Amino acid sequence: MSARVFKSFMRDFFAVKYDERRDNPEATRLDGNGRYYPNCSSDVWLRSCEREIVDPIEGHHSGHIPSWLNGSLLRNGPGSWKVGDMTFGHLFDCSALLHRFAIKAGRVTYQNRFVDTQTLQKNRAAQRIVITEFGTAAVPDPCHTIFDKFSAMFRADSGTDNSMISIYPFGDQYYTFTETPFMHRINPCTLATEGRICTADFVGVINHTSHPHVLPSGTVYNLGTSMTKSGPAYTIICFPHGQQMFEDAHVVATLPCRWKLHPGYMHTFGLTEHYFVIVEQPLSVSLTEYVKAQLSNQNLSACLKWYEDKPTLFHLVERATGKLLQSYESEAFFYLHIINAYEQDAHVVVDICSYKNPEMINCMYLEAIANMQTNPDYAKLFRGRPLRFVLPLGAAPNKRRLVKSMSLVGLSGSSPATRMRHSASQYADISHMATNGKQQQQEEEQTGVNLVSLAGSQAEAYQTPSGIWLRPELLCDWGCETPRIYYERHMGKNYRYFYAISSDVDAHNPGTVSDRITAGCSSSSVLFRQLIKVDVLEKTCKTWCEPNVYPSEPIFVASPQPQSEDDGVILASMVVGGLNDRYVGLIVLCAKTMTELGRCDFHTNGPVPKCLHGWFAPNTV
Repeated sequence: MSARVFKSFMRDFFAVKYDERRDNPEATRLDGNGRYYPNCSSDVWLRSCEREIVDPIEGHHSGHIPSWLNGSLLRNGPGSWKVGDMTFGHLFDCSALLHRFAIKAGRVTYQNRFVDTQTLQKNRAAQRIVITEFGTAAVPDPCHTIFDKFSAMFRADSGTDNSMISIYPFGDQYYTFTETPFMHRINPCTLATEGRICTADFVGVINHTSHPHVLPSGTVYNLGTSMTKSGPAYTIICFPHGQQMFEDAHVVATLPCRWKLHPGYMHTFGLTEHYFVIVEQPLSVSLTEYVKAQLSNQNLSACLKWYEDKPTLFHLVERATGKLLQSYESEAFFYLHIINAYEQDAHVVVDICSYKNPEMINCMYLEAIANMQTNPDYAKLFRGRPLRFVLPLGAAPNKRRLVKSMSLVGLSGSSPATRMRHSASQYADISHMATNGKQQQQEEEQTGVNLVSLAGSQAEAYQTPSGIWLRPELLCDWGCETPRIYYERHMGKNYRYFYAISSDVDAHNPGTVSDRITAGCSSSSVLFRQLIKVDVLEKTCKTWCEPNVYPSEPIFVASPQPQSEDDGVILASMVVGGLNDRYVGLIVLCAKTMTELGRCDFHTNGPVPKCLHGWFAPNTV
């Protein structure tokens, strides 16, 4: 047995393996009237669309929607938990459902429609789950032998094409995305599914992220994973703007994964003027576990492994040459979304919605959502904060090698458990990691000179024997998710504001419309009930919330001739908690003040689920 195979086996053996069972034996059960999170209604995530709204419906308007706002707010997300008598196990498995709010001359209409994927077609035809998803194993097919299953692993079309995460434009066309290599072209006016693209047919990738980057020129970049002669590698794909964006797609950069049999889990990446920013977290997709899962009919989440004692790596890849310029390290953390990345004064700034570990993925299993009110640890598992990492350019390059991660002072350094549940570090607030965190240990000292010289920054970077070690600063003391910026003008550039929904489960409703809060103040938000505007320069926030209203990812739309970065409106869809599951609405806020300008309320013929990501398509009405 070679040393490389032996090391991979040992890494597999000692890794903390994800377990799809979400029950927490230490969670104290309350009586029928007891709720740990009385301000959070989890039922908004458990709804299933029973009847599509193909033809647009009118709603009730109130307030004032600017007359210059003309286009469609397109949304994507989980549409149905059900297939026949079966139920999906995880939020990411639900059949993709599109929503459209068409806005013209101050009026709004609403419609929704399922993405007509092959997975949806096969499931409906069989009236059962026949395609394995992230958290749900398919019903075994007795006609498939182990040899059939093995050969299917090498066919791109053998997996799910349920593109239920996001929507992005390619030229004048719009596509839905997931993390497999499939995307679906949709009609932005009718929501009809008009075609399917498999990226693997054009470039040699086995998957790609749900969040590509669209340049002002129309060129699109995305990050995928490919298999090379030396093992798995991260691959930057360029889709040049033109009539044949997919046919002309090509690879512009390739970076080997740090572990031969464990490529990192990637949901997004960063892009600046001169660099691609690849943040390689120690959450890996075990290729050996993937083979076992395919042959034994397990769900895909069984392949995820979390190495809590390994650092997160930041790789800067030159856009001009495709070569790795520099790698940096930080304490291990988990993330789904990068807020923005940009260059300033010989530094690269990377802002990320960060978590201590990936337990929040387990929080989105059906059973976990349904039982959250009786789980006192649910809020801790979902605890995240926006952090700023500052990467100094021109520092001495380091050799890429595995090193033991620095442990957080005051937290348990015990070895990983077989279930990611009961370690002390698991429940630690991610703000411990920040240089300006509230609970920073005074006895912790760094040796050497802080390499970060960026004016106004509290982030730090130090030269260590293994390379450059990063310590982030806290941007605000609220949980922030699905962050958005003035993307068209500030993606990859210096910016001041981002907008997000709150992700703190256990805080109370402040009962106000617009609050100001500094990074040192305590959170007063509730899970996905509050829209937040963060000023990353002043470290202040403004918020909007309303009792029992759950808004979606906030999308910034600039005024026709914007005079400032926040001169425009915020668009968000809304649902309400409780029994009124047939309500959906559109809220329009002033981006400067986060106060309501207008809204449109719709009452539909069936339940409307909460959505995930979307895009504003101008002039599509």
